[in-house]
This record gives sequence, structure tokens and C-alpha cells, in this order.
Amino acid sequence: MIQLHDSEGFVAREIEARPLGSPPTSLVASLRGEVFDPARHPARTEVKAATLHHLVFDPKRGRARVIVDI
Repeated sequence: MIQLHDSEGFVAREIEARPLGSPPTSLVASLRGEVFDPARHPARTEVKAATLHHLVFDPKRGRARVIVDI
């Protein structure tokens, strides 16, 4: 998603993710959104990258924690 924002100005509005594997080792996601419009979308701190450092993934609760580099 970071690449889509950087290359096409894409901003996600909805994300549907499904874990793959047992235990889950990856996921498949569908994103729905639109092109960034400064008149409609507030600009905040830009995320440069997501990292696997201290990644927490809990598919039973439908939660994940990802640390990002800004």
C-alpha cells in the first residue's frame, strides 16, 4: 500500500485481509480507495516503510500490530 500511495497517490478506504497457512505466515488483502485529494484528505505524517520488528498477528481476534518507520 505504501508503494501505491507513493506511485499513484492511492489512499485506502477499506481493507479486507485473509490469513494464509496454518499457522498463518502471510495474508491476502483487497484494498478499496481513491486517489489522494488534499481538499478531502488531511495530510499527516508519511509512513516510509513497515517492518517485521515486533510484528504481532492474532487471526482469531482479527488483529495485528505493525511498527512503521516514519
